[in-house]
Amino acid sequence: MNYLSTFSKQFKPLFGLFIWSIIIPFQAFGQNKKQPNILFIAVDDLRNELGTYGSTIVKSPHIDKLASEGIQFNRAYCQQAICGPSRASIMTGARTETINVIDLFQDFRENVPSIVTIPQFFRNNGYETVYTGKIFHPGYSDEELSWSRKPVKVKVGPDVPKTEGGYALAENQLLYLKNKIALEEKYGEKIIRENWLAKGPETECADVPDETYDDGYNTLSAIATLKEMVNKGDKPWFLGLGLKKPHLDWIAPKKYWDLYDQASLPIATQVNPPKDGAAMGLSESLEVRVGADVPKTGEFSPELQRKLRHGYYACVSYIDAQIGKMIQALKDTGTYDNTIIVLWSDHGFNLGEMGYWGKATNYELATRVPFIIVAPGVTDKVKGQQSNAMVELIDVFPTLCDLTGFKKPNNLEGHSLVPILKKPTEKSKKPAFSVFPTPALREWAARPFTPPFRTTFFMPLIEKIENRIEKQMGDKWNRKTFEKFVMGYAMRTEDYRLIVWKDRRFPTNEPLFVELFDHVNDPNETVNIAAQNPKKVKELMALLDKKY
Repeated sequence: MNYLSTFSKQFKPLFGLFIWSIIIPFQAFGQNKKQPNILFIAVDDLRNELGTYGSTIVKSPHIDKLASEGIQFNRAYCQQAICGPSRASIMTGARTETINVIDLFQDFRENVPSIVTIPQFFRNNGYETVYTGKIFHPGYSDEELSWSRKPVKVKVGPDVPKTEGGYALAENQLLYLKNKIALEEKYGEKIIRENWLAKGPETECADVPDETYDDGYNTLSAIATLKEMVNKGDKPWFLGLGLKKPHLDWIAPKKYWDLYDQASLPIATQVNPPKDGAAMGLSESLEVRVGADVPKTGEFSPELQRKLRHGYYACVSYIDAQIGKMIQALKDTGTYDNTIIVLWSDHGFNLGEMGYWGKATNYELATRVPFIIVAPGVTDKVKGQQSNAMVELIDVFPTLCDLTGFKKPNNLEGHSLVPILKKPTEKSKKPAFSVFPTPALREWAARPFTPPFRTTFFMPLIEKIENRIEKQMGDKWNRKTFEKFVMGYAMRTEDYRLIVWKDRRFPTNEPLFVELFDHVNDPNETVNIAAQNPKKVKELMALLDKKY
């Protein structure tokens, strides 16, 4: 007897049912597998001075922990070192010149109406998209097209004091009002208002809850919004958490100040501009000098520098704590294992290095940014590793497209970082590029000095700047040209930083000035070696010209 044939005839129907009982659920699992959520954490003015980036001073345990769960990029660069253009660039995946956003008062949506933003892209692909805090620059948040819902507004308790001018302490609120009144009487209310020249002190240490200030409150709001979306559970989500600190003013709850001993904080030792560098490459720390307790033209004393650094570091620890709360909320809601986390800063910040306080340069400290990605299913096997590949913030958009399996929009100028996320030892395949228009002759909104601005307490500094540039540039000097049309085009390779200063109206003309820094032997960019290395300049210029 053929037992196999008999078994087949008798049990074939049951066997088939058994097989399909396995296959159908497996297929259904594949079909119903949830798209990954995205937590998009943007931080303002955060330089690479964090524990995970090698700092022995800054307390950033939650960011350090996040880096250990994903991939940390050590050579990530923004496209312009100021918030509005940088944010418009990362959010559209296009360079700032492509979207014509090179200062704080240009609208990418008005300039390129059809361009698609990251949240708009995910909204169009079925995601709930929402943000709290600062993702785009305020005033250009693309509310109608990019975001599908509003965040939850959280009610705070009676123990949370109200702020005035951003300050919680009565004495700082009073100083802010007095300073505002005095400046308006001297220069006129319109000049002061339109140029942001009235402020209180640059720092505040108040014993208040985290949610007293915007970042603490916005994090509570983001957590409440997360819980609401998870409970609803019908869509994957894109949640933007925009943290405003450590942007000026350096205001944070006292407990974060208490993490540091101000007297022992080191201050910058490289206090001079680059030797033989571009006179137009650095301003005179105008953004910090607006503070009511900061000298308008003189040097910053060592005591003041330590106080300012203390405030900056306290703000870093403050936002680090908020990031910790947000990550814990992902775990509490059971969404951590299916959420892509991207942490980035819009640009860096000089804390006295090169004798400068601020962002708004084409140099390393302003253009290099912290950048971390956690991608479940992709970075799991290599988590905690660090990449030294040269990457740019415009690479974020195509990376998210690849991680979620969606076809990329046509306007993207960056490259997907998924190969590096899978293999962090991958080498750089391209340089990093950034631009900035004549930093010395623009205020911190990156717009040229307005005529009224020149009449204020900054007039002596502006005259000093112009005399410095005229002395260096000689016959090439023309105030209108240098204010409005000169652009610095920067390129960072493995070993060098090249900055080419041109009149952007005539891109094929000879540069007005060139800077070259050897990052192997001079990582702090102390000496411009362009004049001594014409062959290297020519070689790198050819590479830069392919981009611009």
